[in-house]
Amino acid sequence: MTNPEHFTGSSGTGSHETPGMDTRLQELVLDSQDIAGFLTDLAVVAADRLSTPGSTVHAGVTVIRRKRPKAVASSDAEARALDELQNGFGEGPCLTALRTKSPLLVPDLAGEHRWAPYVKVAQAQGVASILAVPLDLAGDAEAVLNLYSNRSHGFSAEGISTVESFARQAAGSLRLVLRITQLSEAKADLSTALQSRTIIDMAVGAVMAENRCSRETAFEILTKASSTRNIKLREVAAAVIASISGEKEIKTYFDA
Repeated sequence: MTNPEHFTGSSGTGSHETPGMDTRLQELVLDSQDIAGFLTDLAVVAADRLSTPGSTVHAGVTVIRRKRPKAVASSDAEARALDELQNGFGEGPCLTALRTKSPLLVPDLAGEHRWAPYVKVAQAQGVASILAVPLDLAGDAEAVLNLYSNRSHGFSAEGISTVESFARQAAGSLRLVLRITQLSEAKADLSTALQSRTIIDMAVGAVMAENRCSRETAFEILTKASSTRNIKLREVAAAVIASISGEKEIKTYFDA
């Protein structure tokens, strides 16, 4: 089998579901401080669960969210280097699986002719086979579980079914983590917006008092300074307040 294989996984969640894994993943959700921490823990659990005596599996997880930086985590330095290399080349089995939303198996890198630059480097890193399984997040985010084996044909049919079942379970937990993260980020964004609005309003008031002008004129003065200096309006406003009060850090008080 010389070409990467797209495959259809086992249907249902029956015999290959991992006993106790749902509980373990729930613990990760509760224990992780943020999405990066959860993804790292997830990659470590995946590598530990899927490695066997004589066959070491390295795991990485990549999550792409709209308007947010890409989140990448790994079980170890080897997986991190392999994921970074693939992202650097912009192509590879894991990125292909992410784009097609289909699991993809490369059973033997020695016979693989696609993604030649990446495959060559991966082989030099001791990788012999790769399995990539997208995680169904049912939303704006996309994710893929990247697995690297040091053996050719390192993923058996049973092993692939185990990976797919693990991916289904992990996707549910990741959806919850993303939801929690989105709520946290929305609160932080609101807090930042309120801080900026408060500082700008304070600066507008200061300019009105200094120039004895209307609110509209004061705001125009600030926006013109922002445009001329090519800096953010909030920074101009903070500089105005600092020049009057001498405060380097402007504290604001409001309910977020």
